[in-house]
Amino acid sequence: MQDLTTKTNTTKTNTTKPTDTIDKNNTTPTDSTEMQKIDYHKLIEGDYPPWVRRFIKDVGRGISEFDMIQDNETILLGVSGGKDSLALALALSLRRKWLKMKYNLQAVMIDWIEHPIDQEHKQKLYQYFQEIDIPLHIVSKNQFESTEPDFDYNCYICSRNRRKYLFEEAQKLGIKQIALGHHLDDFVQTTMMNLFFRAKFDTMKPIQAFFDDAFYVIRPMIYVHESTIQRLASTYTLPVIKPVCPYDQTNIRATLKPIVKQICHIEHDAREHVLKAHNLSCKIKR
Repeated sequence: MQDLTTKTNTTKTNTTKPTDTIDKNNTTPTDSTEMQKIDYHKLIEGDYPPWVRRFIKDVGRGISEFDMIQDNETILLGVSGGKDSLALALALSLRRKWLKMKYNLQAVMIDWIEHPIDQEHKQKLYQYFQEIDIPLHIVSKNQFESTEPDFDYNCYICSRNRRKYLFEEAQKLGIKQIALGHHLDDFVQTTMMNLFFRAKFDTMKPIQAFFDDAFYVIRPMIYVHESTIQRLASTYTLPVIKPVCPYDQTNIRATLKPIVKQICHIEHDAREHVLKAHNLSCKIKR
């Protein structure tokens, strides 16, 4: 396998033994909001309403249509601590109870040294992943390498570096498939970014190969609306961490979100139409 190791800083690793209108600032719950939410243990115990069951089935639909996961495979989840990755972890864990097919899950979270997650939230994440039966590894890394040129860093570089570290961890664990928490709205926003700023009709792929098929990034929530994930996070006590990214509310993707919503007020299925127009076809070579 190709050597993916590059010059990086020392790594510290720890391992564990609704409505569509949501307050965007409510990513780090306070005690008062927590009291109004339902304990997520209800979901683990199998007590979930029809809309949660539908969410899990939509995740399963993406997995099945693109054959993302087969029997006895191991999947590595890329965890950010945000609502998307926690929702994906929950769905992948709960749906295992319904299936005859068995698959294993592990999770890795890249904790940027420049914007570290506080210890209290780390402990909540460890507890959450332990209770949904997914071993979690939190790895401390520098967000930007000292060898990179001195210029304004952006979302692309940050994302690229995070993905590189995920590949390194996947290689250590001997895992080929890495699941990320991108949802249908992300696919649509990526389409708009490529069309408007690069003159290309393109988007992210449900399955994307890297390094001559050494790794595959899979995106099981391709059919899930962001509003469903927001509803999940606002209804249940998921340990969602407020984004520490300084560009979280000012990047292009955040600017496009309200535009997508406006278009969907005109045409309800606009997101699905954009996705269908791509006629996506991809698979894992096994």
